[in-house]
Amino acid sequence: MKYAHIGLNVTNLEKSIEFYSKLFGADPVKVKPDYAKFLLETPGLNFTLNLRDEVGGNQVGHFGIQVESTDEVMAHKNRLAETGIGSQFDEINTTCCYALQDKFWVHDPDGNGWEFFYTKADVDMSSE
Repeated sequence: MKYAHIGLNVTNLEKSIEFYSKLFGADPVKVKPDYAKFLLETPGLNFTLNLRDEVGGNQVGHFGIQVESTDEVMAHKNRLAETGIGSQFDEINTTCCYALQDKFWVHDPDGNGWEFFYTKADVDMSSE
């Protein structure tokens, strides 16, 4: 496998391109009036934005990028803060998905949640 693919419907292509360029630290490789494509090597992701008149409800729980350390979580948080995308909330030493994690969350212009997270250890209980 080379890339995972996510096609996300958005209501404002310009705002979404700006948000995701900051989130990924990369510009899209293709932009059309109703479409944008990001092709990321790390993580291997083909991520597209598809302009729609309306986005009805959140069909996804959330999106996330797993990193290799708490330091890397904080580096991404600081990087995004420098671009004007501040974290909505942090969760340090939180139990989620049967794991002990450090993470922070941001939301795109349509309200989709993104977490940058590091899994410290597996645990027997989940808070979600």
